[in-house]
Amino acid sequence: MTAPKRLTDLKRKAIIQAAINEFRANGFDLTSMDKIAATAGVSKRTVYNHFPSKEELFAEILHKLWASISAQAEITYRSNVPLREQLEQLLQAKLRLLADENFLDLARVAIAAAIHSPQRAQDMVARLGEREEGLTAWIRAALADGQLKSLDVEIAAQQIHGLIKSFAFWPQISLGQPPLTADMQTRVIESALDMFLNHYQA
Repeated sequence: MTAPKRLTDLKRKAIIQAAINEFRANGFDLTSMDKIAATAGVSKRTVYNHFPSKEELFAEILHKLWASISAQAEITYRSNVPLREQLEQLLQAKLRLLADENFLDLARVAIAAAIHSPQRAQDMVARLGEREEGLTAWIRAALADGQLKSLDVEIAAQQIHGLIKSFAFWPQISLGQPPLTADMQTRVIESALDMFLNHYQA
């Protein structure tokens, strides 16, 4: 890697970390690109060179958080492994993300920001939805392999996300409840697996 490229990467990382700190401390609307630039120790022009808008920067942060936590558990459908075992790994990765305080803090920021702007809400949901494609692709592959009954892939994916988030996301976001304990995570996963597979497994 050349020195200019390395410097550019370092600046980008500094901008993202500064933005995380500012969004967590002040929320979306009260965070400015000027403040992010000052906290990162770079010019505002440098910030805009990397990120055309505050929305783009915020979306990048959410994507990076998701990727850093779930990358090790990207599950590709395997016809020689039991469905329950594969799906359990997917849900464990999901719960690791939902237990991460950085992700929860920034999700609160995103939801608060979205309430005041329906268009922003649609954009953020669409961006986050891209990161849930792994489960959708897995369900589609299992269906094609004849391991699942006829189903609407998108609805089935939403159902299993809902089973998890009703315990491990919305109570923490809206009611300030602590992340699930390891024992409770296991119980939630096993229950979700039972409900999903009992209904859909061929």
